[in-house]
Amino acid sequence: MTQPFPTAAVLIIGDEILSGRTRDSNLNTLARFLAPLGVDLMEARVVGDRQEQIVAALNALRAAHDYVFTTGGIGPTHDDITADAVGAAFGVPVNEHPEALAILERRYAPGEFNAVRRRMARVPEGGVLIANPVSDAPGFQVNNVFVMAGVPKIMEAMLDDVAPRLKTGAPVHSRTLRVTGVGEGAVADILRAAAEARPHLSFGSYPFGFSSGQTADEVGTQLVIRGRDQAEVDAAEHDLSAELRSAGIIIAAT
Repeated sequence: MTQPFPTAAVLIIGDEILSGRTRDSNLNTLARFLAPLGVDLMEARVVGDRQEQIVAALNALRAAHDYVFTTGGIGPTHDDITADAVGAAFGVPVNEHPEALAILERRYAPGEFNAVRRRMARVPEGGVLIANPVSDAPGFQVNNVFVMAGVPKIMEAMLDDVAPRLKTGAPVHSRTLRVTGVGEGAVADILRAAAEARPHLSFGSYPFGFSSGQTADEVGTQLVIRGRDQAEVDAAEHDLSAELRSAGIIIAAT
């Protein structure tokens, strides 16, 4: 069955993520960026700074989805190997991009644009630059792959240049009901019935609280309804609210 909406995957690159030294926030940013555009983020992977792993993951993801977004590994140091890995995945050489060179040359004072910094101008053949309004060093796009910085502030700024390049779908609408004083088990049957009644919507439950010392009104479950038809999502929220109240379950104000 053909996916009716554009799909995407995220490939997070860096030993610092896998070692726990750096906490990733780019996946969350990309998910929030894609949802209003109607692009379904379907999966995410994390790989270290090893070219064979990057190439294998990238080839699998770009074959399965309309778009792949990579973050990390495009800086000036020896372990920044994403450009070479993308070139290897597409079977094309990696060379200094004239426009990227010009951008970087303008950034640095005479004599400061050394061989190490020139590495940030290397782009696989056929790549199109992605603007970087924060630190100038560009990302790039090759076919359906968008290669961006790992630094969250820079990656997020690059998305302004990425957005117009994407084909979009109907945005996903979301409603959240916060029920207090109960865990997931108390609402599981009600939620299951709601999901069975509307199989084209997504229903999820997410507990909160439950640490020692908390009172009953500090623990509970968030019930999330998601779908592309806003009227259907609203109707599902109304019906689920009624079922919860009938069962004596308190819905907290949001």
